[in-house]
Order: sequence, then C-alpha cells, then structure tokens
Amino acid sequence: MTTPASERRAPGGPSGPRPAFRPRRDAGGPGGGGRRFYNRRRACTFCVDKVKDIDYKDFNRLQRYLSERARIMPRRRSGTCTRHQRMLAVAIKRARYLALLPYTAEHVLSMGLAGR
Repeated sequence: MTTPASERRAPGGPSGPRPAFRPRRDAGGPGGGGRRFYNRRRACTFCVDKVKDIDYKDFNRLQRYLSERARIMPRRRSGTCTRHQRMLAVAIKRARYLALLPYTAEHVLSMGLAGR
C-alpha cells in the first residue's frame, strides 16, 4: 500500500520545505536578543599569592572552598587553576581525615561551622 502523492508530506515537515538560509537570532537586531553574557574568569588566588604548596593545617583558608554542604567547590565556581585545584582537593581530604574539616552537612552542624 502506497500513499498517493497528494497525501505525502513535504520533505521539511508539515509546513513545507526548510528555508535555505535562516538568519541568526543573536545578530543583535531589534528583537533584544544579543550574545549571552559570560562573567570574566577569576584569577586563581593561590597563583596570585604565589603559593607553592597548600597546607592541610590551614583549615580557615580551606574552608572557603567548601560549600554549605561540606562539598569541595568546582574550579568554575572557585576560580582556582587546575594545578591548585588538585592540591586543594588533596589538602581538604587530609584535613577531613584529621577531623579539621567536616565530611558531610551533618558534621557541619555538629562542629558548629555553619555560622562561619
């Protein structure tokens, strides 16, 4: 069973064939579109301070890189470079092992670090 030519759809869909040229939406015309705004990349605070090794005993500094749920912040959020982010993660894990920093949000509440 084949369908007659009058019932077949156009190759582009129900509205007909696709146009060969479609104007870009971010052309900045009167539609108010424009390009997306991206924040400028932050400089790594460890690189600015010329830190060679991140010390696990400096838990006040390490605590800045933990979220309220005691998770390590990602690079895109903290602004650290790749090298220092790896060193930071190792230092945080060492500080957690020695109970200087919390593992979970429950530990944040029990250690009294929530208000800091």
